[in-house]
Parts: sequence; C-alpha cells; structure tokens
Amino acid sequence: MTKHNIDISIVIPLLNEAESLPELFGWIQNSLEGHSYEVIFVDDGSKDDSWNIIEQLKTKHEKLIKAIKFRRNYGKSAALNEGFKLAEGKVVFTMDADLQDSPEELPEMYEMVTAQGYDLVSGYKKKRYDPLSKTIPTKLYNWATRKMSGIYLHDFNCGLKAYKNEVVKSIEVYGEMHRYIPVIAKRAGFDKIGEKVVQHRARKYGVTKFGLSRFIYGPLDLLSILFISKFGKRPMHVFGVWGLVMFAISFLIVGWMVIDKIFINTSARLIADRTEFFIALTTMIIGFQLFLAGFLGELISRSSSERNAYLIEKTI
Repeated sequence: MTKHNIDISIVIPLLNEAESLPELFGWIQNSLEGHSYEVIFVDDGSKDDSWNIIEQLKTKHEKLIKAIKFRRNYGKSAALNEGFKLAEGKVVFTMDADLQDSPEELPEMYEMVTAQGYDLVSGYKKKRYDPLSKTIPTKLYNWATRKMSGIYLHDFNCGLKAYKNEVVKSIEVYGEMHRYIPVIAKRAGFDKIGEKVVQHRARKYGVTKFGLSRFIYGPLDLLSILFISKFGKRPMHVFGVWGLVMFAISFLIVGWMVIDKIFINTSARLIADRTEFFIALTTMIIGFQLFLAGFLGELISRSSSERNAYLIEKTI
C-alpha cells in the first residue's frame, strides 16, 4: 500500500474566481490546523486575474500549494482529472472556489474516511441558497440519478466530496462526468459511499459558471457510464442478446405466416404481399445490425490497451 506523507489534498477547479481565492485559502488554513495538507488549484482557462492571485499565494506558501493552468477552458471534469494526478494526500477533497463550500467541513469528512472506512463521502447541501431555476431541476436530476445508479445520495452534484487516495487514482473523469464520480467509483469496486450534510453559502463574488445545458448532457453521460462499466469489456452480451431477440421475432412471424398459408387460410394472398412479411424482414435486418455492432464492439474491446486492466486490491 502506498504511504502518504500528507493527510489531505484539496483539489479546487476554478474559472474566473480571482476575488474568492485569497479568502478561500485563508479559510482553509484556519480550518485545517493540526493537519498536513496541500491545496491544488486548477485554473480552467480563467480570463480574469485568477492565475496572478494563485502565483502570489504560491510565493507566500510554497510548500502548501500546487497549481495548474489550462490554456483554455476544458471543463470541470478535465480540471479534476488533472488535479487528481497531483494529489498525494491520504484523503483527497474536491471543493469549489466560489466560497459556497465550507472548508470547516473537511476535518469531520476526513475522519469519516480514515476512521469509519468510507471510500467516498459526498456532501449534501440540505439547505441551499440557489434560485428555484437551479434547485428544482437539481432535485429531478438527483432523483433520476439515484434510480438509474442505485446509489442513494441526496446531492450528486455537490462539489464538496472526500475520497480515499486510491479512489481518485483508479478512475478517469472526462466530459461532464464529474457529477457521477460516485457512480464511477462504485463501478470500480469502491462501494462504501457515505454522505454528510454540509453548509451551503450564498455566492459572495462573481456569477455561476453552470447553465441549464448540464441537465441535458448529464443524463447522457450517466447512461454512458452505466453502459460502458457493465458492457465495456463484453459488448456482444448486450448487442448479441437483442440481436437474438430480433431474429426470434422475425422467425416467429415467418413461421406463423407459413403455417397460416399452408394449413389455415390457403386462399390468402402471397406471403410476400402481407404486412407481416415486411415486419419480419425489418426485425431480421435490425437483428443483423445488432450482431454486427456487437462484433465490431468486441474487435475494438480486444484491441484496446486496457482490455485486461483490472483493479487489484491486494497481492500476497
């Protein structure tokens, strides 16, 4: 097992949050007295003075700060993925830079991971200070995610989360998938997932960086995660099954038409002139296409460099 010399790593993705950063860092310092920690700022293509502020903080607190600056805006998932690569702490936290997440929650969440054995602890903003245009879609989104993933968290989208270091080192986050890290972690075998009610504060500076588009792209990413995690290494198991179903429907329809023509309604019109014939033909074509998709998926899967990449917990 990897030995970690730092208790806590805090990965903070940010976009145009220059006003918040000095106050946020001071708040973290006050909240983590007695713990060894590092703060990893990931500037996701800010156009304001954010990077200059980070450089100033780095000059004053050389050993406490790491920082990455993207040349352009790649999104929160990309920022977290790069931050996770640098994290050395025993417990890795993510939090937003807008002062809506409280660093005062970190020590208790740290204890939940280290003392209670959770792989992941997600914050739950039970009392929110967001407009209805944000809170109502969020409730619907969380309900749908719970039903689809089987993970019963109240607030998947809360930016304040704590992870064992091996969790963040074992997953890859891209697209809009930062909202589904608990789902990705569970599919990777880290299934002890907890939740803690956390403070939520009204935004003090700037404006929110997330629009309603996340409620369109988010569910699509969830479907991708669920499908790939279940069938990524065996695509024929899903395409082949549905291909067989389509073939079975086709053969049943054709068989019925033959029996009907020969034994029941001998004076009926030709089989090729009946509507059922074209339904059978269509289902057969769909079945063939599904089988073809399955074969292509198997070829791609077997040629992947990660085809035999498995997470090994222990070796003795």
